[in-house]
Amino acid sequence: MDEKLQLVSILNTYYNITEPIINKLEGYISTNFKIEAKGEIHVLKVYDNSAEILELITAENKILLALKDENVHCSEIIANNSGDYNLITGKYIYRLLTFVSGTFLAESKHTATLMKSFGRTLADIDHSLFNLNIAAIKAKQIEWDLQHFQKNWKYLSDIPDPSDRSLVDYFCLQFNEHVLPLHYEFRQSIIHNDANDWNILVHNDAITGIIDFGDMCYSWLINELAVALTYVLMEKENPLEIASQIIKAYHTKLPLQEKEVDALYYLIAARLCTSVLNSAHSKKIKPESSYITISEKSAWSLLRKWVSINPIKAKNTFRGACGFSKLPSNNLEAQLGRRNKNISQAQSLSYKEPIQMSGAAFQYMYDIDGNTFLDAYNNIIQVGHCHPKVVRAGQRTLAKLNTNTRYVYEELLTYTDKLLSKFPSHLNKVFLVNSGSAASDLALRIAKTHTKKNKVMVLQHGYHGNTQNAIDISHYKYNHNGGTGKKEDVIETEMPKIFGTSLESEQEITEQYIALTNKRIQGNKGNIAAFIAEPIVGCGGQVPLPKTYLKSIYPEIRKQGGLCISDEVQVGFGRLGEYFWGYEMYDVVPDIVILGKPIGNGHPMAAVVTTEEISNSFNNGMEFFSSFGGNPVSCAIGNAVLEVLEEEELPKKAHLVGKYLKQELKNLQTQHKELADIRGEGLFLGVEILDSDGNPGTNLASIIKNELRSKFILISTDGPYDNVLKIKPPLYFSKENTNQLVYEIDEILKKTKK
Repeated sequence: MDEKLQLVSILNTYYNITEPIINKLEGYISTNFKIEAKGEIHVLKVYDNSAEILELITAENKILLALKDENVHCSEIIANNSGDYNLITGKYIYRLLTFVSGTFLAESKHTATLMKSFGRTLADIDHSLFNLNIAAIKAKQIEWDLQHFQKNWKYLSDIPDPSDRSLVDYFCLQFNEHVLPLHYEFRQSIIHNDANDWNILVHNDAITGIIDFGDMCYSWLINELAVALTYVLMEKENPLEIASQIIKAYHTKLPLQEKEVDALYYLIAARLCTSVLNSAHSKKIKPESSYITISEKSAWSLLRKWVSINPIKAKNTFRGACGFSKLPSNNLEAQLGRRNKNISQAQSLSYKEPIQMSGAAFQYMYDIDGNTFLDAYNNIIQVGHCHPKVVRAGQRTLAKLNTNTRYVYEELLTYTDKLLSKFPSHLNKVFLVNSGSAASDLALRIAKTHTKKNKVMVLQHGYHGNTQNAIDISHYKYNHNGGTGKKEDVIETEMPKIFGTSLESEQEITEQYIALTNKRIQGNKGNIAAFIAEPIVGCGGQVPLPKTYLKSIYPEIRKQGGLCISDEVQVGFGRLGEYFWGYEMYDVVPDIVILGKPIGNGHPMAAVVTTEEISNSFNNGMEFFSSFGGNPVSCAIGNAVLEVLEEEELPKKAHLVGKYLKQELKNLQTQHKELADIRGEGLFLGVEILDSDGNPGTNLASIIKNELRSKFILISTDGPYDNVLKIKPPLYFSKENTNQLVYEIDEILKKTKK
């Protein structure tokens, strides 16, 4: 029988409805039909006949009747001719409900009055259901119930974009950290669980009804608010303000507990993730349906905004709506006093007004006062703060095994296989240590052992670490305050900086620098163990080397028996965009490569990569052992970093965003001549500041750095005169972030000229 004819027969026979007009509606668990007849409108819901479904819809009927008794406006169940609310006919179960008319909340202007009405209505519903005890609902477990949020994690792989997938996984991780520990402390109740803006009806700036009870469940009471807020906050410029209006109204009628309010930030994120996860899965198995994916774009937009909101700000805002006090925070002066008591003054702080950090996510950092900082500074965090893949790798391995390289374990072998695959085939031996400084120190030992020479050639303004050996070859340290000057076995050559020289062409400048360096090589011929250089001299002011410089110097070093060391601690692992390693910019291959900083995304690890021949010469009977270098946890984390770089194509992003940022800064340079030179590659850029007389603009650079800090953007300064803005953000930094940074630099420079 035709579907509509069958429905007509059901309506005629069991509900005395004749000549109905039938239109199909979207449904999730049931198939729904709008029924119009004799001026009345109903909804007919059709379910597959099973004992489980029958039990659940019978329970839903009880709830609808209970809400009716409490004067909550919602659909009413229509009994059939036998007086039953469920009609069972063979394969199907039918239910007829009144059609609740009105304008959907999704189509209404969200005024403060309406939002307060929404909060009160939710509280009325929850108050009505709070003491209701229905076994079938209590036993129900669905993916859309936030206490079972983890049921949705199996859909992570259905999200096609790896960076989007990581954003969702980040909030999955935060749910584990901040919500699950309170699982048994939250109040529980039967809740509607789907107060989205297409299930809420409005008239005259007030909520008039709620429909679709199919997702009802016995859950944490606070989840009712979390679900409702999730949808109403979409496409809002200031979501926390809107949320406060609803929370305050709800709390007035049904008081919330502080722990419930504090969990809302993470529960809203969890509902957003549930939405996009199910949308991704739905598109995979049922690509023609738009029902579940209707709010997907808005959900992604809010999720991206949500990660930029400091959780402390959200908690304090929501607490304020309920009249609770703010979360306690530490006084900065008191904290500085404690720091000064325990920590040496030799360890400096950034900014005139130091920041008390409390958390971070991707390209954002959160302070204890609820502020969110855009991080354009911390190049150690290559794949983003608290990247879930990296965090999980560390957690998982630390819970299983942490030992040292005197044992055989898979993590070490997997990681070294993957790391060495990033190098030319002859760079096939790796030593794992705990810091770039330790790696520099080891690289020097290896070079001196292999060559049986002692002298090391370095660039002026170079920096290679904090061990004594590393300080001795770091002009940036030994030639500055507190330094003891150059040691006899160190050969110092000029940093080959193109900008600021008097010669006309880059070729002339390059040739001059090459000639000067070759002269020093010849003056120490036969005695140089190694030449060490950063591909872009970071502490020298983000100074790229001339394109042909290393190609000319490396052969001369090797001719006299020395090795060439590339210090990739700052620029390696794809930060330069088109070049995974900095030496690739210059079409050379070093003999030894030093890795650090981003290798572990903030976890303390580093490496020295070299050839088998050089490695063999170091194996001279004196065992090399690092207590922690190459431990399973570090290897798992390092492997995760490499996987993220590949899966999310972050080097490609560094190239595209870095190119865009560089061009935007050059555009700004046309308006502000103080931005004298824009240089660097990928997301490792420097902006040299000069005053109107062409002198180093140290004071202006400091003003820009600290003013940006006051606008919640982090950069640093460096260079011989501390007049170079250093921009080296996590590789999650976006074009939108670029626009924000460039706009604020422009505003600061305009302000300084007034």
